[in-house]
Amino acid sequence: MIPKVFKEIIDLGDGRTISLETGKLAKQAHGSVVVQSGKCMLLCTVVSNYKQSDVDFLPLTVDYREKFAAAGRYPGGFFKREARPSDGEVLTMRLVDRVLRPLFPKDYHAETQVMIQLMSHDEDVMPEAMAGLAASAAIQLSDFPFECAISEARVARINGEFVINPSRAQLDEADMDMMIGASADSVMMVEGEMDECSEEDMADAIKFAHEAIKIQIAAQIRLAEAFGKKEVREYETAEENEDLAKRIHDLAYDKCYAIAKKGTSKVERTNAFAEIKEEVKASFTEDEMAEFGHLVGGYYSKAEKEAVRELTLSEGLRLDGRKTTEIRPIWCEVDYLPSTHGSAIFTRGETQALATVTLGTSREANKIDMPSYEGEETFYLHYNFPPFCTGEARPLRGTSRREVGHGNLAQRALKGMISENCPYTVRVVSEVLESNGSSSMATVCAGTMALMDAGVEMKKPVSGIAMGLISDGNRYAVLSDILGDEDHLGDMDFKVTGTADGITACQMDIKIKGLSYEILVNALKQAREGRLHILNLITNTIAQPNATVKAHAPKMVSKTIPGEFIGALIGPGGKVIQELQKTTGCTIVINEDPVTEEGIVEILGTNQDGIAAVLAKIDSITFKPERGSVYEVKVIKILDFGAVVEYVEAPGNEVLLHISELAWERTNNVTDVVNMGDVFDVKYFGRDPKTRKEKVSKKALLPRPPREERKDKREEK
Repeated sequence: MIPKVFKEIIDLGDGRTISLETGKLAKQAHGSVVVQSGKCMLLCTVVSNYKQSDVDFLPLTVDYREKFAAAGRYPGGFFKREARPSDGEVLTMRLVDRVLRPLFPKDYHAETQVMIQLMSHDEDVMPEAMAGLAASAAIQLSDFPFECAISEARVARINGEFVINPSRAQLDEADMDMMIGASADSVMMVEGEMDECSEEDMADAIKFAHEAIKIQIAAQIRLAEAFGKKEVREYETAEENEDLAKRIHDLAYDKCYAIAKKGTSKVERTNAFAEIKEEVKASFTEDEMAEFGHLVGGYYSKAEKEAVRELTLSEGLRLDGRKTTEIRPIWCEVDYLPSTHGSAIFTRGETQALATVTLGTSREANKIDMPSYEGEETFYLHYNFPPFCTGEARPLRGTSRREVGHGNLAQRALKGMISENCPYTVRVVSEVLESNGSSSMATVCAGTMALMDAGVEMKKPVSGIAMGLISDGNRYAVLSDILGDEDHLGDMDFKVTGTADGITACQMDIKIKGLSYEILVNALKQAREGRLHILNLITNTIAQPNATVKAHAPKMVSKTIPGEFIGALIGPGGKVIQELQKTTGCTIVINEDPVTEEGIVEILGTNQDGIAAVLAKIDSITFKPERGSVYEVKVIKILDFGAVVEYVEAPGNEVLLHISELAWERTNNVTDVVNMGDVFDVKYFGRDPKTRKEKVSKKALLPRPPREERKDKREEK
């Protein structure tokens, strides 16, 4: 039987459309939708168990995968099957998860999966821009308890104009690239990179994307209504006890307020709050604890959160005693690690990052092999968050999604400030050694200093700051340089990086509805003041990139050679280049320019003499004498019919100096004119048209004898 298909079209306004379709594929899923733009097709399915899990959180999994078959390609590597997700796929998963998760009820704990697959690829469509739309549309077709439809849109600014869901080619021309997630009435998530834009420009981009998102949400609602919106499923809701909540609030609130007002360290206040919690528990009888002890912890946490928030809103004070605009003490150090190419420590309060820089050739570039994009990065940053940095012991299970996301944010913050003239592939690694609030922004600051310590040419230094917001609807407080606890209890967590002249990257998660753009811009401006304060401390430690790389760091020299000499430099089976690397201690990488077909030779070495030797060898191999030019040569072999000479400026390049070209008079023996080791000038005449052999002459540079003198000498002979 032919399935009944339901479809909605979203007009992007410039001839492009996005279609939402359901009823044809994956009908056993609780909700499924195909999202298509051009030839790009995403299939999203959602399933949620009807039984609640035995956990106190939502076990939500958002999975985004790009199938290589979608682009008519095979997976790389030995096993021809898609394996673990790439960093690009993980980043898309995070973008979708961050918007969906807050919209499920807090007491909904059923195992839930959102699976998004790229089934068909279009080079002019970036599929990750439609992943959030696909996820929400599928959920709207299900019976999940979900607050409201959302969508995500990518917005770029190209030649001063905003464009929704640009192509990758358009992004190359953009000075702003942002992903916005929102419901119809509230912006919920922002992430992106910019070329030093202003706070007002960033707010304008968010507004523009939000208008496009509203249109996408309306299409989802129409599709769900046409399909037949399901009744929201019933589930076992969390038990509530208002009398118990009030009792715990009365017991704990004032005490928590007093502890919060003391302005203590993380360990001290954690212990103090734990003592209050135990006092609250001790106030109940055994029978009471047996009956509703499972609710005590949650109600206590609610009272503690209310106390801390009220302290900030009413008195402008924070957990560690700071005012809302105050930044924790900072100390910095560069050149800490003696063997790295660059290193720096950035410590802000109880957060510390140690960054290292490694310099390499294009061979060390980060290869990206995804169905939707193939390329490489010559600047990349890796972020590590070990459990000891928060005083915990837990299993190590590879790189987490959080580590991928925070590393990507720091990379986007810095990459635009690396000079186009930088010849190296640059890898930055951030080791988070302590964490209590925004280790990703500490990574940006440490990365900036480590890059300058390594002698990497940067356009401008970059700093970053994590901000928070607390609001009760009437009052609000913007918090500079938030603690980990403030991240948890606040209404907005936003990280902003930039130079003295503008924003380079941002990441925001907004937890309250209807945040005004006025508050957003004010928060961004307060973030700018904090950024500049931190930037000043960074530049007091190291003001600008070191003039040269460290003595033990590799020096990079690039040289362009005609394409016809690439083979000669490599040699049979790589013999020439391998021997050259062995004798000079340098790394030599040869790439061919696809446009000019010239060879681009990268020479990386710590020894300047070795680099010079490689350059000399390249000059020798690529040496092409010009007709009519004069060159200095050295005799390296004597033959009966001439001398083999070597060009002094290109050792290894030899040519025969015929006996007839030694002198104007008749020469019987070569050694009558030249001997081994003699150095003199010759004139180059090019190749003989008949013999195809190169011709040089010594006599052409000598005075020609008068005719009578030549006649007399012939008669004597």
